[in-house]
Amino acid sequence: MGTKKMGRPTDNPKVISLKVGLDKGTSAKLDECVQEMKVSKAEIVRQGIHKMHDGLKK
Repeated sequence: MGTKKMGRPTDNPKVISLKVGLDKGTSAKLDECVQEMKVSKAEIVRQGIHKMHDGLKK
């Protein structure tokens, strides 16, 4: 194989990939969030995980 391409350097590389199944309603909500917030679907999911984790009783 050839040499690995370098992307933008980051302090928090995204090395784990996740595949999820969504129903149509949830997918529509995700799309609406993407349009309103002007960020990627992945960023919406990351923010949702952080929000849920912050709400856990510790």
